[in-house]
Amino acid sequence: MTPQPALRIALPAFLSDPALQAVLAALPDARLVGGCVRDAIAGCVVADVDLATPSLPNAVTRALQDVGLRAVPTGLDHGTVTAVSGGRGFEVTTLRRDEATDGRHAQVAWTSDWQEDAARRDFTMNAMSMLPDGAVFDYFDGAADLRAGRVRFVGDPAARIAEDYLRILRFFRFHARYGHGDPDPLALDALRDGVPGLSRLSPERVWSELKRILATPDPRGAVQLMAGLGVLPAVLPGRLDLERLDRLVQADGPADPLLRLAALVPGAGLDLAARLRMSVAERDRLVALAGPPPKRDMDDDALRRLLADAPPGALTGRAWLAGDAGPEWAALQARLVTLSRPVFPLEGRDALALGVPPGPAVGELLREVRAWWMDGGCRASAAACRAELARRVPG
Repeated sequence: MTPQPALRIALPAFLSDPALQAVLAALPDARLVGGCVRDAIAGCVVADVDLATPSLPNAVTRALQDVGLRAVPTGLDHGTVTAVSGGRGFEVTTLRRDEATDGRHAQVAWTSDWQEDAARRDFTMNAMSMLPDGAVFDYFDGAADLRAGRVRFVGDPAARIAEDYLRILRFFRFHARYGHGDPDPLALDALRDGVPGLSRLSPERVWSELKRILATPDPRGAVQLMAGLGVLPAVLPGRLDLERLDRLVQADGPADPLLRLAALVPGAGLDLAARLRMSVAERDRLVALAGPPPKRDMDDDALRRLLADAPPGALTGRAWLAGDAGPEWAALQARLVTLSRPVFPLEGRDALALGVPPGPAVGELLREVRAWWMDGGCRASAAACRAELARRVPG
């Protein structure tokens, strides 16, 4: 018996995309799945569009190529082919069931059963599929959970978490974005019991999920829930300051995950960046947020000293963390933007040219001259700095 759609929604705008229409025309047995269906029902902007099909990957590849579309084998072990249409990629995955899992990865087998494929997904709101005409198949009442703001696992929460411990962090990401009201009590018990499994996750995956949680419009409820269940200290050991994060969000600070992380973890810097294996750019931004904040009564020389060590964006972040930013902050921001960021004009070769032998003495002399340059409001020219360097060279 063919299952009937649970509901039918007005066609979302993304379905009119000619690039997507070309892929759907090539794969008539495909449905839209996952986040694009969830967000279409929730009335949110749809970012990524994924499809599923009972056809095997080689058949998907042939069907796409037959109509002149590229088929990129991006994840054949898991049945995923990326259809390239209109210069964009659409992931197309063959229906699957899990054969075995190890707490992070699964061995899969193909199936033609849409409900069986939906049953392996994490949350009910992510387990829906939709035909191009707006007919939605909802095997686990995901639409009702979405309307109620309830993040609910498909099936037994403990079993779903044991399949992939990243689902613990994903729960809080979806709760932060879609949840309201009391969380599912069955889920809470399973999340608490699953905390030891978080140690099996790579730091990169942990940071990826934390970033998404902290980037939501208001992550405070999810973060407090994470703290209460023992999840937060498992991934961010050490002292945490939930009140500081609360003040930053209440003050309408930017939804910047690094800024919010700096608020949540006092003294966050190199150690935390290394623990989470942040990118170099993220590490540098986090470290820059740890310095002294600018003050509205600072003169230009004082602001130049701060700018010599950190870009304007970092100084603005420091002000938010100190509770000094707000509507009255605009005038100081304007001053920071108009001031050119000073760059110390000397390098090691300047000391070597004066006969200083290579070694620690070069760095020490440059640090001394830079401190002199900073004391003068970072105004001294390159020639003046070289003269000061020459004055300090022994002999």
